Amino acid sequence: MAVVDVPAPDPGPGQVSIAVEAIGVGGVDAVIRRGTLAGYGFGTGHILGSEVAGTVSAVGAEVDSSWIGERVWAFTGTGGGYVEQAVAAVDHLERIPAGLTNEAAVALGSSGAVAHFALQHAHFAPGESVLIRGAAGSIGLLAVQLAAAASAVAVTTSSPDRGHRLRELGATHVLDRSGAGDGPATYDVILDVVAGPDLPTFLPRLSPNGRLVVLGVVGGPLPADLTEHLMRSFQRSLSLATFSLDTIDLPARARVRRDQFAAAARGELQAVVHDVLSLDEAAKAHEQMDAGHVFGRIVLKP
Repeated sequence: MAVVDVPAPDPGPGQVSIAVEAIGVGGVDAVIRRGTLAGYGFGTGHILGSEVAGTVSAVGAEVDSSWIGERVWAFTGTGGGYVEQAVAAVDHLERIPAGLTNEAAVALGSSGAVAHFALQHAHFAPGESVLIRGAAGSIGLLAVQLAAAASAVAVTTSSPDRGHRLRELGATHVLDRSGAGDGPATYDVILDVVAGPDLPTFLPRLSPNGRLVVLGVVGGPLPADLTEHLMRSFQRSLSLATFSLDTIDLPARARVRRDQFAAAARGELQAVVHDVLSLDEAAKAHEQMDAGHVFGRIVLKP
């Protein structure tokens, strides 16, 4: 990773330009930087960052000029967010309500929507047991809070301190990264942000008709022998699915994001910010993620 000067982008048709004030450092950024998604077009010179918050400074053709001066959260796609001036499609903006900081907005904007729709994708119902693997990340923290409103929630994490903080957010059982600890033997739903080679070891933790949904691959890609593990549990009717927010239409995402921003502004939902670093410390942020030291989301500020 390197800090370089590039020309400020001009907004095209349907786009706005944003004077960036906060940048969310997400797990997908680390996955792209590590090369886990090699073959998807992320090469040298790619600018990381998928969500920013700031003030609209200019609009492109076909965009109402009333957006200028608005404080917004924006999704920039699979890159283009680690910048001082970003462009984003007007359909990917959300106004930030009074009472919600820019830092909180980028800790909540993408992660909260992913957590909400992932639970929906898993056909989660109130009263069912839930295990969240990799709960200390921003998606996991939001999933804990959303699920805890309706069910008992177990989490995997790396330390007693993190476990204590997760309990404060609603977790009822804390397990170590391997899934060992004082919790139910099986779960109706497992949300997995980690994936990697250890994912098959969690299939036996599913109840009959249980559903495991993979939300991320921060621990590496899905193992090649995953089908063999599923076949061993064939008679238990388990389901394994992946989930991407790309499959949810924009109006539905916007409704959920708006509701979550409002709930966070009222103090009913917590957006956890691990640290705030300057933009030129982006490599340091990634070093912290690789070391497993992050609880919540790191935010960069230009």
